[in-house]
Formats: sequence, structure tokens, C-alpha cells
Amino acid sequence: MNIRFDLIVIAAWLLLLAGCASVTTPPSAQPSTTLPLTTAPAEVQSGGETVIVEAEPKPVMSANRAVVALLDRAELDSKAGKREAAGASLERALRIEPRNPWLWLELAQVRLAQGQYAQAITLARKSNSFAGRQPRLQSANWHLIGQARVAQGDTTGAEQALKLAAELAQQARQP
Repeated sequence: MNIRFDLIVIAAWLLLLAGCASVTTPPSAQPSTTLPLTTAPAEVQSGGETVIVEAEPKPVMSANRAVVALLDRAELDSKAGKREAAGASLERALRIEPRNPWLWLELAQVRLAQGQYAQAITLARKSNSFAGRQPRLQSANWHLIGQARVAQGDTTGAEQALKLAAELAQQARQP
């Protein structure tokens, strides 16, 4: 049974990782700086030397099987373009774990993709209220807020949000 649970968790992770790439905003709403929750290994040139930057694994969003199943469903619906159904699944997951900041972020990403920018900002702020000392999560929330503000035409607010996202991302990288 433990192996089965592990397989479900791994499958959920793979679906969530794939889903993060499928959430898009209109080209005019995309900021020039992106800070994904997960990064692929990359080579960076620094002073004539090549440095390999390792990927960060996506965090465990929940240990609750029902929540994981709802996350899987939301991921599949999102990939199929059924954003309303994806949002409904995430809302059900939030009824089970209302203080889970990762679920609030996932719902904010769905709302951003739907063009519901004000609601996406509100949900990302709600996620931050439960994030505690998780700079990586807070960075992702502020990045999403920045994207939504760009889409709303609030360049000053977007710059502030993206600057804070970058600062938090830097904190998250420090040991």
C-alpha cells in the first residue's frame, strides 16, 4: 500500500509539473522575467566558466489522497482546456485543506489563465497568508501577482511585485 501511495504522489507531481507549463497568459500580459516553481538543469556562462544549475524539485502539495486525486483531476482538466472544471476541483481540495497555501496558488494560476486577474491576485495573497516562512512559495505568489498586474496594465505595481518575487527567490536559493 505504501508503494501505491508513492506512485500516486509521483504521478501527481508529474502531472503538476506538466500543468505548470500549460498555464499561459496572453502575450501582452507576460512579463519579461519568469520565475517558475521548478527549473530544469541549465548551463550558465559566468566569467568564461560554465556553471550547471540543478533543477529544484516541486514541493509536496499534500499528503492527503483525496487532495492529490483532486489535484490530478484539476491538472487533467486544465490540460484539456477545461479551466472551470479545474477550478472546481481545486475549490473542492481547498474545502478539505483550507490552509494549504499551495492549493491557493494553484487556484490563482487557473484564475490567471482564465483572465480573472483581480481574483488571481486575491488568491495569491491568500496563499501568502498561509505560506509562513516559505520564500519559494511567496516568490511564486508575487510572481503571479506581477503577471496579473501586467495584464491589468499596472506596470508600476507589476514591477514592485516582480522585484519582491526576485528577492524572495534569491532568499529561497540561499542555504
